[in-house]
Amino acid sequence: MRIFVAGHNGMVGGAILRQLQTDDRVTLLTATRAELDLTNQAAVHEFMQDQKPDQVILAAARVGGIMANNTYPASFIAENLMIATNVITSAYAAGVQKLLQLGSSCIYPRDAAQPITEDALLTGTLEPTNEPYAIAKIAAIKLCESYNRQYGTDYRSIMPTNLYGPGDNFHLENAHVLPALMRRFHDAARQGLDHVTLWGTGTPRREFLHVDDMAAASVFVMGLPGDAYENHTEPMQSHINIGTGEDIAIRELAELIAETVGFQGEIRCDTSKPDGTPRKLLDTSTINRLGWTPKINLRAGIASTYEWFLAQQTSGQTLRAS
Repeated sequence: MRIFVAGHNGMVGGAILRQLQTDDRVTLLTATRAELDLTNQAAVHEFMQDQKPDQVILAAARVGGIMANNTYPASFIAENLMIATNVITSAYAAGVQKLLQLGSSCIYPRDAAQPITEDALLTGTLEPTNEPYAIAKIAAIKLCESYNRQYGTDYRSIMPTNLYGPGDNFHLENAHVLPALMRRFHDAARQGLDHVTLWGTGTPRREFLHVDDMAAASVFVMGLPGDAYENHTEPMQSHINIGTGEDIAIRELAELIAETVGFQGEIRCDTSKPDGTPRKLLDTSTINRLGWTPKINLRAGIASTYEWFLAQQTSGQTLRAS
């Protein structure tokens, strides 16, 4: 079984790669950004024709937090549209019948009822701060759906909640909320600062899933030969939510991270900055009913992620800046 993992150097792709490396049924295909530009249609088409993978996992994307999404909206929508279109269309042209596309919970309406079920998609207005990225991910879902309808392929999409863990981006401006907070509290503790200021009110609630749990869910949903989910009898729905089913206020998350890294100063909130979506909790009953549940709780996951962060600094590794 030859599986191409697009985006294997990213946090999610790397975790999926680690998961699959332990399976002797799998021959892994990878390409770095320097070797294969996924925004280059001709290059992706040539790669697929040459390598002829049996399955494709699309974990590549341009990602970032509120500030990055606000600053680079054109880049977020254009690059993600190109990546999804090039990989999915080229996979089909190469005869790939099975593909997994990874999205994001930001595809759902800003004011969707909580917890958010899969059928909330396209029922309301998106969160303005990440609308370009969300539209690109919605388009990728619909592209997979359309290939399944027209050509009978098995292209699946999963929508994870907020992810964190080894390989994350800890850049202070471009990172997602959890790693950005970890970096800020770490720096503040080492510099002896007396306070750290959060963007917004601290009241929005977010759900967080460790990337290793996400990788396990990806392999589960993809269904390798002989796996329980490979030959599921029910029709594959548009997309499946992946999460923990639990959320936490940003202020509480900050307190947990501060405790983990040893910061003892004051936590303040800058209410002039945007909060983003008030709450994003996924309904995970579909994936749970199919037989998958997460294993890593938030406190333990944050602790292990901080250990990884410290190890990277000790070894002199560069923490990703974008």
